[in-house]
Amino acid sequence: MLHIGFHTDAFNSSYWNFEQCLQWAQKNDLHFIECGAIDGVSWIHGLGYQPHVALWEDPLLLRRKMDRYGVQMSQIDAAFPMSLPQGATLGVEYVLHTLRWAKLIGCPRVDTTDDRFKPEGLAEREALDLMRRSYRQILEAAEAYEITINIEPHGYFTTKPDFMAEMLAFSDSPFLRLNMDTGNTFIAGQDPVAFLRRFQDKVSHVHIKDVSESLAAAARGDLTGIAVSHCAIGEGVNADNIRQCVDILVEVGFDGVLSIECEGAGGPMIEKSLAWVRELVNEANACGALQSIESQKDQFDHLEQ
Repeated sequence: MLHIGFHTDAFNSSYWNFEQCLQWAQKNDLHFIECGAIDGVSWIHGLGYQPHVALWEDPLLLRRKMDRYGVQMSQIDAAFPMSLPQGATLGVEYVLHTLRWAKLIGCPRVDTTDDRFKPEGLAEREALDLMRRSYRQILEAAEAYEITINIEPHGYFTTKPDFMAEMLAFSDSPFLRLNMDTGNTFIAGQDPVAFLRRFQDKVSHVHIKDVSESLAAAARGDLTGIAVSHCAIGEGVNADNIRQCVDILVEVGFDGVLSIECEGAGGPMIEKSLAWVRELVNEANACGALQSIESQKDQFDHLEQ
């Protein structure tokens, strides 16, 4: 079954705090939220102008607050660029700190990625070997905590399918998975549908982003990712790809969260996006339920024969 959530990045420009995002989720009958991890504190977060969480906050107390709103975390974002040389030091520690915090708040996934550019001074093979060592170190802890480490297509390596395939094979651990992103794969010049089809058995979490016609014309193939959709989802040039991706997810029996990443603009744009995604998901879930019934009927008929 497909579920809908959203990333609090939607409200960066509105300077909301995390609790305002919880209130928005409750108002719009959403029960899954995704946010970034701040390893420490900052003045803008402390003053209530940032919609992410600080790892210095108490996760158990925050979990109680989230329970009161009927919201749980689908994923926490620890996307320090692991392809940089600092990925082996700052990146690994950042992910490990986030992973421990995620366990206490009951979040089952931590998101990771690479940098937009090939790291200066490193050959591709050197950077991949560096990331392999880092991910294996992270996965040792992830297996102990039973937290999935997702790799998101967002940078130089991860938006190229062959490199992504190699990264997802860094380990045979079931806790190394893919966070599919419809917008990043598209803006990087890939076909999101083909990208998802190749890795359909590795998907653990999904980001839903559309792309405006003007942005696609200006930057497709030059960028490797966008933070959020800057048009309402369903109104951009990526809408049909999103529909096809949802069809694939239903086909493979994906049971997880589609996390909306859309500019909130204080509410209206993301609410319009939510209405479009909700209609799409309702139809997909109904189709999936029908397919399940038909499959069970076929199995029953086969047994009778």
